[in-house]
Amino acid sequence: MNNWDEVKLDELGIVARGKSKHRPRNAPELYGGKYPFIQTGDIKGAEYYVNKYSQTYSEKGLAQSKLWNKGTLCITIAANIAETAILGIDACFPDSIIGFIPYPKKADVRFVKYQFDLIKKHLQSISQGTTQDNLSQGKLLRFDFKAPLILEQLRIADILIGYDELIETNNRRIAILEQTAEQIYKEWFVRMRFPDYENAVFEKGIPTDWEIKTIKDFGKVVTGKTPSTSESRYYGGKYPFIKTPDMHGNIFALQTEETLSEDGFNSQKSQKLPANSISVSCIGTGGVVAITTTECMTNQQINTIILKDKKALEFLYFACNGLKTMIEMFGSTGATMTNLSKGKFEKLKLIKPSNDLIEDFSKITKSMFSQIRNLMVQQVNLKQTRDLLLPRLISGKLTVKEAEKELDNLTQPI
Repeated sequence: MNNWDEVKLDELGIVARGKSKHRPRNAPELYGGKYPFIQTGDIKGAEYYVNKYSQTYSEKGLAQSKLWNKGTLCITIAANIAETAILGIDACFPDSIIGFIPYPKKADVRFVKYQFDLIKKHLQSISQGTTQDNLSQGKLLRFDFKAPLILEQLRIADILIGYDELIETNNRRIAILEQTAEQIYKEWFVRMRFPDYENAVFEKGIPTDWEIKTIKDFGKVVTGKTPSTSESRYYGGKYPFIKTPDMHGNIFALQTEETLSEDGFNSQKSQKLPANSISVSCIGTGGVVAITTTECMTNQQINTIILKDKKALEFLYFACNGLKTMIEMFGSTGATMTNLSKGKFEKLKLIKPSNDLIEDFSKITKSMFSQIRNLMVQQVNLKQTRDLLLPRLISGKLTVKEAEKELDNLTQPI
C-alpha cells in the first residue's frame, strides 16, 4: 500500500473557469481572428493534447475572454462532462470548461489529467441532471484526489505519456497515409490526371472507356438490422456489431462498442457481412464510411456494399466518401435527420473508371491501406494496455519499473 495524500484540486494548482462574457455569445464580431477558441467538443475529440479548433476569436472576442497558456489542463463541466485534454497551443475557452494550472512543486499536469481519466465515469454519474448534465466547479473542488510527491508523479506520468505519445505518432502516420492515398485518388479520378491521360479520348467530360454506374453495380447492398435486444444471449460475443459512432474518423471499423454472440450472429443470416466490405451510414449522420475487417453486422442505419471485385476496394472507399452531400440531399425527409433508404442508396451514381485504372490504383494504395490497418491494430493494443496500467499506476499498486517493461514490449516495429 502507498501513503499518498488525499488532496483537493485547488491544493495542487490554480483552478478557474474559462471566460465568454459577451451576450449574445454568437455575435459575429467576436469571431474570425487569430486567437484559437476551444470548445467542449474539441476537448472530447482530442486524443491527449488539444491542437484543433473550429472557431477563432477576434480582438473583440479576446477582450471579453482570456487567453490560456499552452500546457493548461482543460476540464469540461457542461455538455460533454469530465472530458480532459492539455492545451497544445495558447487558446481561449468558455465557462463550460475549467482550466487547471499546476503548482510546480505540488503537481504534474499530466498526472492530474490521468487522475481525471481514471475517475471520469464517476464524475459523469454525479453530474447527471434532469435537463442537462452539469459538473459545477464547486463539486469538482470537493472531490478528493490521491497524489504522491511531485517526483513520483513525474515518473508515473512519464510512463503513461509514453503510450499517449505513441498513439499521437500513430495518428499522424495514419493521417499522412490516408492523405497520400486520397491525393492520388483526387489527382487521377477528380482532376483526371491519371497515367497517360494526355492520350485519353474524352467525351462529355470523361474518358470514353469510363462509365456512369450505380452503387448496386459495384456489389450487393445489405442494410443492417439490430438483433432483438430482449435476447441477452445475442450479445457479448466475438462478432463486431457496427454502429455509426464506431465508424467516425476510422478507415477501418476495427473496434465496436457492442459485439454479437454466435446466436446473435446467426439470428439474421441475411445481414452477415464479410471482411473488406464498405459500410456507409445513411440514417442520422449520413455519409460516414468505413471498411469492415472481419465477419460482422451493422445496425439499420448503415448500408454496406459487398464488393464484386475486391480490387475496387480502395477506389470505392474514396468514391463513397464523396457521396456525403448526395446522401444528405436524397435522404432529406423534411425532418432534421437524414434517412436514405436502401433502394435510393443503390441508385446513387458514380463515375467508374476503366478496370485497368482501378486495378492500378489498388496496386499503389493497397500497401497504404494495409499500413493504416496495422497502425490501427497497434493503437488498440496501446490504448488497452494504457487503460489497464492507468488504475494500477495511479493507485500505486504497480511500480514504474514494472510498467516500463510493458511499454518496451509494445514499442517494437509493426
